[in-house]
Amino acid sequence: MKVDFRTAPLDAATRALLEYAWKLTVAPETVERADVDALRAVGFSDRDVTDAAHNVAFFAYINRMAAGLGVESEPFMHGGGENIAPGDALAP
Repeated sequence: MKVDFRTAPLDAATRALLEYAWKLTVAPETVERADVDALRAVGFSDRDVTDAAHNVAFFAYINRMAAGLGVESEPFMHGGGENIAPGDALAP
């Protein structure tokens, strides 16, 4: 799934949410009513869609701020370290 969510075995709701998040991230100007309707069709409420849009937009903002300021990622994020479980110690 890390490489391409479209090839992962996902349920319809997760797939629709990831498609929406991808489109909103990569080509936000192309998002249209049909994209929101696709989320509703698999059970997402209007509140769920709003929450998803807020989260996608927030991460886009944070990533652009970090890139624009030259912030480097933490060492534990390199090489797949983002899989650290809650409570695990971070490598120095």
